[in-house]
Amino acid sequence: MSPRRILVVVGHPIAGSLNHELARRYANAAEAAGGEVRVRDLAEEPPAYPVSREQLRASDAELGHLEVGVAEDVADLLWAEHVVMFFPQWWGTYPAVLKSWIDRTFLSGVAFRYGVGVRWEKLLSGRTARLVMTHDTPGFYNLLAYRDAAIVSLRTATLGYCGIKTVGVTRFNPVRGSAAPAREKWLGTVAALGSADGRVPGRVGAAVPQPTAVG
Repeated sequence: MSPRRILVVVGHPIAGSLNHELARRYANAAEAAGGEVRVRDLAEEPPAYPVSREQLRASDAELGHLEVGVAEDVADLLWAEHVVMFFPQWWGTYPAVLKSWIDRTFLSGVAFRYGVGVRWEKLLSGRTARLVMTHDTPGFYNLLAYRDAAIVSLRTATLGYCGIKTVGVTRFNPVRGSAAPAREKWLGTVAALGSADGRVPGRVGAAVPQPTAVG
């Protein structure tokens, strides 16, 4: 059986962050468990904001009109069976760099397709996702005041809208003032998640075929 294909997205704009270390531990554990992992570090090469409607659309995965880096991001999304996003909560949601990546990658015609009226087609069905968020806000306040907006938005308005089922949400807090033992425990937690996700048995959702070459 082929390795599980996992795309790890680090949605923090500053290199060397806790999110980067969490993502690294997860990816290493997933690979050690047999998974095939690709990492997209948004601090390394931030996606450009769209400047035309054409940049938000594609037709049957024809990506030749997109910038090379954006086309690669879309191809990686189509390749993945499981998408894992690491990000901090900023101002009650997630950083602009992650939003920009979503805008340029979850394209109409690739991730979803509009139908008649209010109907639409979910083109990424069969895939799964995991969300890992760091924040300083106490959990009860995040839920009561912010309505857990970052997670709800990603899980429902982005991933779910396109057919991706979120199978796990992990929150680490408070980050500010956290001591080394707490952070080491968090790193151990994501390593365990990576190990579990990297194993082929127990996959959630339908099998996702590898995409053909896109141009």
